Amino acid sequence: MSTVEIPRVKVTPEVMFGSQRKRVGLMGGTFNPIHNGHLVVAEQVASQLGLDKVVFLPDNLPPHVDHKETISAKDRVNMVRLGIADNENFELNTMEIDRGGVSYTYDTVKELKQRHPEADYYFILGGDMVEYLPKWNKIEQLAKMVKFVGVKRTGAKMQSQYPILWVDVPTIDISSTLIRSKVKQGCSIKYLVPDLVAEYIKKEGLYRERT
Repeated sequence: MSTVEIPRVKVTPEVMFGSQRKRVGLMGGTFNPIHNGHLVVAEQVASQLGLDKVVFLPDNLPPHVDHKETISAKDRVNMVRLGIADNENFELNTMEIDRGGVSYTYDTVKELKQRHPEADYYFILGGDMVEYLPKWNKIEQLAKMVKFVGVKRTGAKMQSQYPILWVDVPTIDISSTLIRSKVKQGCSIKYLVPDLVAEYIKKEGLYRERT
């Protein structure tokens, strides 16, 4: 039986920097699973804003009203690790999972800035999420700690009471919900997720109908 080797690179308990100031993108989410849409957004934002790296932050418990069909943190982390393995400018940080409880962006950014005051952080948001910013925990304080980056999406309102850096990214209509549905229906997810992620999902039997 073939096995999926989980890379041991690009994984840091915290973001490590030298003395020079860095521009760091932050991409939070459940990543259930990570897909090519996430990766395209991260790469495009990093390129257009000249970021030194983009850090993927899988959450432990998202502070949303709706409850997602979330699998174990271990599997989600492993898939992020596999998905970003071929990009030297992408990193994985598990601090939200390690911290436990509900994952609030304010707590995460506060901790990162305490560890690395020399870094400027750019929090990447889908255009549809920008309108929800007023509902975020301690949003007024958070808005002073990071620069929000909005990814333009069809139908999303490009307006906010908070400063937003808007970035043009090719529209790729892929979602984690779509991936889970495809797997459950026995359909192919090739080209929707990285090959190693597809292989991991198949090997571990993720998202299949429970019998």
